[in-house]
Amino acid sequence: MTAPPDLEDRLRVLEERVEALEGQRTDPPTPSPTPGSDFWALDTLTTRHPQGAVLFSGHARLPTGERYGWQDTALTPDLLAADWGGAAPALAALGHPLRLALLRAVLHGQRTTAEFQARPDLAGAGKLYHHLRELQAAGWLSPQGRGRYMVPAGRVVSLLVILRAAGLSGSGEGRVEEGEAHTSER
Repeated sequence: MTAPPDLEDRLRVLEERVEALEGQRTDPPTPSPTPGSDFWALDTLTTRHPQGAVLFSGHARLPTGERYGWQDTALTPDLLAADWGGAAPALAALGHPLRLALLRAVLHGQRTTAEFQARPDLAGAGKLYHHLRELQAAGWLSPQGRGRYMVPAGRVVSLLVILRAAGLSGSGEGRVEEGEAHTSER
């Protein structure tokens, strides 16, 4: 089967335009990520966004058996230009040990106010409800019926990334890899 003549002409014109554009290129092509590199994510991000970008990604299997996966990318110039004050409520909500304990309990399957109140570290209805409201207002918890809470799916990996960025590493067992800080372009 042969292509109609007008399709062949259109293809030829497109090929000529691509050749002409490639001939005008002044910057060298960005190298592809090195297969097997410890910095495969960084290499890929650098290739795709040479102006700078931040990527966080992860997948989590919770003790409850639930599985979550998430990835987000933001361009560095956009982050540097943004109003950082908009992040204050979400970050402030994480700034209290009792709220972090609540989030940890929810991710471990304790999701009702009755379960929270049964824990000595979370007991005390007045302060418990105050902290639940703060976490809801910041988007870290969502109600799932009367007295039942969940961490929204889009926040599970984000929460784990924030904890890691804050220096939490757990026991150190099972660690996959840790990146290095780079002060110059590679």
